Amino acid sequence: MSNKTIFIFDDNKALLDTFSIVLESFGYKVATSSTSHDIIEKVENIKPDLIIMDNWIPDIGGIEATQLLKKHPQHRHIPVIFCSATNDLESVANMAGAETYLSKPFDIDDLEQKIADLINY
Repeated sequence: MSNKTIFIFDDNKALLDTFSIVLESFGYKVATSSTSHDIIEKVENIKPDLIIMDNWIPDIGGIEATQLLKKHPQHRHIPVIFCSATNDLESVANMAGAETYLSKPFDIDDLEQKIADLINY
């Protein structure tokens, strides 16, 4: 059982539930939020090992939310997987400062590998 925590930001409740079920089956602890409001405070409270960020998260959006985290001295080290159905996802994820990206709908094996590459050294 992993002691790693993954924090998922997505406004789609069904997708949050799916991510939670899949990640918990991999042995991760999961926290979720349907908005990016107070993202720094939320991350300080949860202390995640990895963040999965939706591009279209309400309030400030995934790009700006990721950029805020990456500028914050205490949180810039937390890897971010940028997640979206956007056509040019790789460049959007790079612009946000995310370590990698995941297309929606996501492939479970791809998700597992990306997480392993980032936090299960």
